[in-house]
Amino acid sequence: MARKKATAADAATIQKAIRMCLDSGKVLLGTRDTTKAALAGKGKLVIISSNMQANEASDLRRFCQLSALPVLDYAGNSIDLGSVCGKPFPVSALVINDVGNSPIMTFVGKK
Repeated sequence: MARKKATAADAATIQKAIRMCLDSGKVLLGTRDTTKAALAGKGKLVIISSNMQANEASDLRRFCQLSALPVLDYAGNSIDLGSVCGKPFPVSALVINDVGNSPIMTFVGKK
C-alpha cells in the first residue's frame, strides 16, 4: 500500500498539534534523548524530521518498533521542526511523553 501524501492542511494541523503538545504536555527534544526513551520504551509517540541522518533514523525506527512506540514522519526538515517547537535550532527528533490537550495521536494511524 502506497503512502498518501499529506496536504498543506494536514501539515498545518500536525504543526498545531505538535505545538499544543509542547504547550500542554511533556516533550523531550533531540536525537539522543529520543533514542534513550525509545530504548527504554518510554513515551507515547516519536516524531522524526525528513532530513534526519539515515543511519540514526533507521536505528531509531528499529528501537521504536521493538518498544512498540508509534513513529510519525514529519514532512518538513529539522529547521522547520525546530521552529514549530519554538526553538532557534534544528530539531531532528522528539519524543512525546504526555500529549496534554493535543490531538496528535489521531495522526498516527493516518498514512
